[in-house]
Amino acid sequence: MLKLAIIFAVVSLIAGLFGFSGIAAGAAGIAKVLFFICITIFVVLLALALFGISLFSS
Repeated sequence: MLKLAIIFAVVSLIAGLFGFSGIAAGAAGIAKVLFFICITIFVVLLALALFGISLFSS
């Protein structure tokens, strides 16, 4: 998911460079949402790991 956020950020930069401001704004918005989703999942999994809760135990 973080990979998609980086791809959308790069698309946003390239579109902004060529003057496509609408596409750049849309891609930047998508990249921002994906980045915050990725950070949220990371924080939740980190907290679970610190408390010793295993999600994949048999």
